[in-house]
Amino acid sequence: MLDSTVILNARLPHRSGLYQISIQAGKISQLEPAETATTAPNTTAPNTTAPKTTAPNTAVLKNTTATDTVAPDTVIDVNGDWITLGAIDLLINGALGLAFPDLRMETLGQLQQICERLWQQGVNGFCPTLVTTSPENFQGSLAAIRAFQRQQAKDRPADCAIALGAHLEGPFLNPVKRGAHPAEYLQPLTLEAVKAVVGEFAEAISIVTLAPEQATDDRVIPWLTEQGITVSLGHSLATAKQATWAFDQGATMVTHAFNAMPGLHHRQPGLLGAALTDSRVFCGFIADGQHICRSMLDLLLRVKRGSKDTRIGGLFLVSDALSPLGLPDGTYPWDSREIEVIEGTARLADGTLSGTTLPLIAGAENLVAWDLCSAEEAIALVTQAPRQAIGLPILSIGQPAQLIRWSQNVQSQLTWQRIELS
Repeated sequence: MLDSTVILNARLPHRSGLYQISIQAGKISQLEPAETATTAPNTTAPNTTAPKTTAPNTAVLKNTTATDTVAPDTVIDVNGDWITLGAIDLLINGALGLAFPDLRMETLGQLQQICERLWQQGVNGFCPTLVTTSPENFQGSLAAIRAFQRQQAKDRPADCAIALGAHLEGPFLNPVKRGAHPAEYLQPLTLEAVKAVVGEFAEAISIVTLAPEQATDDRVIPWLTEQGITVSLGHSLATAKQATWAFDQGATMVTHAFNAMPGLHHRQPGLLGAALTDSRVFCGFIADGQHICRSMLDLLLRVKRGSKDTRIGGLFLVSDALSPLGLPDGTYPWDSREIEVIEGTARLADGTLSGTTLPLIAGAENLVAWDLCSAEEAIALVTQAPRQAIGLPILSIGQPAQLIRWSQNVQSQLTWQRIELS
């Protein structure tokens, strides 16, 4: 790892002007406007470098020959490109043929390979998502995720995404809106049932998706938030009143907006209408062009762009990718059933939409290509917003410098490269 690196003329999402980013021992040590920067990099030093692309979407910026009299600093002028931390995926069901409900101690090697593949796709961290399954599967998967988290905390390899806490997408869902979730494993939304599923693994869980109208008392959401778990509403028929009750109880998120919930209605706003008008709530959404059509994506973005500063707030992108992520189209096992993947879209045999196999950043690229939002907005939707949704810090002093450089090419397509300090 280089001792010192300075990045010049960087744009940061939703900040005006250009910035200078100083990196010491792999961590961000200074972050200041370029016109007031106190660090004066030696741009004539022999170790000033330019990017060298080694693989698609990957750039390595290396130190060159240094002498005993020249400090080993690298200076990178990004000429107004955006710099962010890597992307965060809060809803991803598996990859490389492994569904996360099938995680066990003996498959942690496969999880490591998934972390490496996600890193190559621009993802710094992700929530392994467990769809509705048997209690035994939940417990087995959570035990493996907890062990893997502890292993990463002790010795995280380079070039590897970090496994954040699990996202339990079920089993506390409305049967009418269960979608592809197996009905036989759905459970009532009681505190006793929730505690039984969480078990001893609260530390390994980041998010729980539930249908608030299924609650039999008002203890569930407060108990989950007391464990440090973000409560998300989804697979639900909740009315606006029921959704607002859940937000008042501490729920702060909505799982894959528009999907597995009633659409917007002019007299019955429902869960989605309540969420989109509540500044406390973040809505995740999928931008593959199948889960939400372009017109409704446009509407979603316009609604959340309506704040005074004209930024899109309260939204973040998710992949909702299934286990064939990283594999070609075809037919694959999915719990006791099969899914067919065609052009990145996965469906059950009866045609039920079950997810995608597209990488997270593909959603941001789509939004820009479809002219639905600016490059800056799309970048924030996969980097800053998901972090804010679960309380993680965005680009700031002290953060590991696991950075991505974003730009638009001559065709106005969103492109990205990792900046590797090695």
